[in-house]
Amino acid sequence: MRIENYFQQIRELIDTCLFMQMSTVTFDKRGTYEGFIQGELEFADGSLLHLREFVDVEIEVQRMMYTYQYMSSAKTLIFRYDNTGHHKKLNLPTYPHHKHDGSEHNVIASFPPDLATVLSEIEVMKFASFYT
Repeated sequence: MRIENYFQQIRELIDTCLFMQMSTVTFDKRGTYEGFIQGELEFADGSLLHLREFVDVEIEVQRMMYTYQYMSSAKTLIFRYDNTGHHKKLNLPTYPHHKHDGSEHNVIASFPPDLATVLSEIEVMKFASFYT
């Protein structure tokens, strides 16, 4: 797959998110198979998802670096997934992949999600009644 194809998949995922009000996402091609995505998605309740991905899609989609930070409308952390290697001392079985659940200090093991998984988690958490 070429990076443009991956960018298009992300655009379509964002465009079909029913509970999103606004998005400001940029796509930076870094080579035939590599690219950087960053931006914000604002949801119907005023909450925000800040996202960053550096991906290589030559053989399969590999998120070399990612952060998905979900914040309430009051700008408090709800959760953040990332693969920054700053929690080595915690001996997480999924290191460096982890999740900050509700606060910077509540760090738990987590397999690396993709944007679709994060949006599904937000939908279940906050917007299940949005469709009814």
